[in-house]
Amino acid sequence: MTKNDAFLHLNDLLPADIARRKEMGDLAGAIRLIDQRLASHTQPLLAPRLEAERLRLTRLPHDYPYSRAEALAMIQAEWPQCTEEQFDTLVDHGRIDWRMIDGELRCQERFLESLRIYPKEAPGLIQEPQDHSARDAVLARMEAEGALAARITLRATIRSLAPVTGQEVQAWLPIPAACPQQSQIQILDHTPGGIAAPECAPQRTMWWRTQGVDTFSVTYRYLIRAQYTDPMTLPLDPVQPTFDLEEQAPHIVFTPYLRALAKDICRGCSTPAEKARAIYDYVTGQVDYRYQPAYLQLDCIADQCAKTLRGDCGVFALLFITLCRISGIPARWQSGLAVRPDSVSPHDWAMFYLAPHGWLWADCSFGSSARRNGETERRRHYFGSLDPWRMVANSAFQASLTPPVQDWRQDPYDNQVGEVMVGGRGLDASERETSQDLLEFELLPGET
Repeated sequence: MTKNDAFLHLNDLLPADIARRKEMGDLAGAIRLIDQRLASHTQPLLAPRLEAERLRLTRLPHDYPYSRAEALAMIQAEWPQCTEEQFDTLVDHGRIDWRMIDGELRCQERFLESLRIYPKEAPGLIQEPQDHSARDAVLARMEAEGALAARITLRATIRSLAPVTGQEVQAWLPIPAACPQQSQIQILDHTPGGIAAPECAPQRTMWWRTQGVDTFSVTYRYLIRAQYTDPMTLPLDPVQPTFDLEEQAPHIVFTPYLRALAKDICRGCSTPAEKARAIYDYVTGQVDYRYQPAYLQLDCIADQCAKTLRGDCGVFALLFITLCRISGIPARWQSGLAVRPDSVSPHDWAMFYLAPHGWLWADCSFGSSARRNGETERRRHYFGSLDPWRMVANSAFQASLTPPVQDWRQDPYDNQVGEVMVGGRGLDASERETSQDLLEFELLPGET
């Protein structure tokens, strides 16, 4: 057991007095009441929920740093004509994520990036030109040839910004894991003392325990193969498997709303492939992309995504997984990096299983962006198939690292950029720097 297991209790309701303080934005008052209850030692079964909430409240201002006036000024710096009424409309339509903190509306750290995605609603914001010709060519070639592969070399780095002199430092960096589409994994170089977790680890890392070292890096190479499959053309067994169908609180939960929604989405579907396609079409057709705070700030992610119709790549994936499991389709998590020849960034997606074929993929985030841009073929591609521009480190959501992080993780659910502990204390995002550098990228035929 570690501190991070407290997040398994997020669906337990907070005591009403603490919940009211949080809802009104009185974070200091909520923390004070939590501390009083914890100090009394009279409710040990409630303690994990209170400890998790205390951490969330402590970190919340970092996720929502901008006041209403500051956010409006940031918009008007690019779009001077934006009025207060237009700002309020963007908030009301869910384009700007916000929380109440210290009695005022505060906007999410990346709200401006979220707004840029919707130029019709925020027409004055600067739009960066995008060239998708290379991506489109890769997807077209992959579909024509049946598969494509890539041999990729990356270097991951994490550095503590907190003082480390005279203190024990532990660090974890994600590295490629064995999975259906990834093989030939090589660790080429790393900071001395690193120990690699087994290739089958659910969240695979290189781990260090040292004294006074502030920077850690690992360089690795791997082969990733992406096969094109249209699930609607597959012959299916009459009886499908029963693994990966369970709930996983607090975020993969079969709430009454999600049960009713899954039933409605799959009405008229006669095969598991038809159900999976209907779920994919619903998620990619109804949910819009919006940058999220740290996932530890989110409640019952799949249910809330279905109700707000907003999310990022991991939120999309969790909704798809949950609806599939409710509908009897095995589904699971996969995440790591999106590795393009010109950029590297964290990314999440989903897997689903159709017997006798096996595992297939669904990238609902990419499918939603394709729908938004009117790219029907790209949206279709990401139901059943991915691309060779990935690094897979994680095969499970909310799994432990190797060895487990004993103090609070920066992200208790996923691991895409790493974790650091200094003197037994886990560092938050603002206390460390991370990078992922692409060193080599070679696109190869699928039979490689």
